[in-house]
Formats: sequence, C-alpha cells, structure tokens
Amino acid sequence: QVQLAESGGGWVQAGGSLKLSCAASGRTFSNYVMGWFRQAPGTERELVSAISYSGSNIYYTDSVKGRFTIFRDNAKMTLHLEMSSLKPEDTAVYYCAAASVPVLLQRTRILSGLKYDYWGQGTQVTVSS
Repeated sequence: QVQLAESGGGWVQAGGSLKLSCAASGRTFSNYVMGWFRQAPGTERELVSAISYSGSNIYYTDSVKGRFTIFRDNAKMTLHLEMSSLKPEDTAVYYCAAASVPVLLQRTRILSGLKYDYWGQGTQVTVSS
C-alpha cells in the first residue's frame, strides 16, 4: 500500500501559478502510476494528469495541456504538479492518487483508463477572476 498527502494548494488570481506536491509513503514506489485528479462543486472527479514511474508515459487532460506540468522525484517519493496561466475554471479540490501497475507495464498503459486505488485527502485550489 501507499499513503499520500498533498500540499501546496491555495488562492491565486487568474493568470497566476501554483505548485502542488504529494508525498508518498510505503513501499515499492516504482509500481505506482501517479496522478492528479480534481473535483469542482457539482462535478465529477476528473483526471488532470498522470505519470509513469520513468516519466516516459504522461497524460494531460486537454484543458490543461500547455499550462500544467507533472513530474515526480522517485528518490524522494514525491509527485508534483506545476500549474501556470491558471483560470477560474481550474478551481477545484485537487487529489493525488496512485494506481498499482508493475513498472515494466507502465510505459504502454493508457493512464486515463487505470484504476486509481489510493488517494490523498485533497487540497483546495481557488483561482479568482
């Protein structure tokens, strides 16, 4: 199992930037695809971005492409999401999540189709216009 804890949320004006971080604890970090989800009030939780252990397989939802960057520091067992050019529609609770996938299979898996079993508590991001 893996335990996840997010940090870095907050309030920012439109056009600004924020960086989210997620600290993982547990074993075998290499066997987890890591992702960021978000959920705004009255909407379903959506996958924003995901990354394989090696970083060779990355997914972004269309609405954040070119604005958000996901990366992970495997030695520190951390996941990050750098968000720039933020828009009011990016306002949501952001969750760090992990999907258990053997590391050798991660390169070819469709990251948006995985089952993410492990979740952090979420961190609020508010973008004002």
